[in-house]
Amino acid sequence: MTRGMSLHVGLNSVDPAHYGGWSGPLAACEADAEDMRALAAKAGFAATILETAAATREAVIDGIRSAAQGLAAGDIFFLTYSGHGGQVPDKDGDEPDDLKDETWCLYDGQLIDDELYRLWTEFAAGVRLLVLSDSCHSGTVTKLAFANSGAAPAVQPVYKALGIENGRYRFMPDDVALRTYRLNRAFYDTLGTQNGGAGKKKDVQATVRLISGCQDNQLSSDGTFNGLFTGMLLRVWDDGHFEGDYARFHEAIVKRMPPVQTPRHFLVGAANTAFDTQRPFMI
Repeated sequence: MTRGMSLHVGLNSVDPAHYGGWSGPLAACEADAEDMRALAAKAGFAATILETAAATREAVIDGIRSAAQGLAAGDIFFLTYSGHGGQVPDKDGDEPDDLKDETWCLYDGQLIDDELYRLWTEFAAGVRLLVLSDSCHSGTVTKLAFANSGAAPAVQPVYKALGIENGRYRFMPDDVALRTYRLNRAFYDTLGTQNGGAGKKKDVQATVRLISGCQDNQLSSDGTFNGLFTGMLLRVWDDGHFEGDYARFHEAIVKRMPPVQTPRHFLVGAANTAFDTQRPFMI
């Protein structure tokens, strides 16, 4: 019988002991995780949730590894993350565009995109992975100035429709990213070079489908009841009444988002036509 496992991670704050005194307060990330866990459970997944202080690096990595060990060809793993996105210097040369690795800001430390890629390689061929990431990354002064100026005018009508009164963004400010990296340089440099170089990465045999809250050069908005991306996704899903495949699902979400936040949809690993044509969240 086909199995579905899911893990839902939401952090409304992080441990200032690791992040140089910054706690990164957010409002709706735990609510996102709880709503996505409810969606997954209704769809038949064996669902697990990790919130704020419980969402440590070890717990998240162990949760993903547990799924990799428990799932076989044809099974599906559903992973959601709501929280801050960050960046650290790229140490293995696989980020020629901006020389930075993107991260998820977990409670006691960042999880680097290189680490996630290595975790995907632990899944067997034929396993489907669906990853939803409601976070953003900031690496330029322009982004920082935009975020600190308050919600852009284009976002305000969408905020109003979702009941969001005071928008904020799910990104680690540049000064915090620098301070966090310098305080933990040896730790992050080791994580970033474990591939042994960009050309030595192991291939992903499973199929990983990511729908992210925004593009690499954009920011994801927090909210009152949900993040902007998660809230719109839930509206489009309409408690299971949505009809269509993942491409149509993504398109429907994008149509309802402001132009300054455009969710991205892409695949990593092996092609899987059956996965492409399924309704979202189907086991």
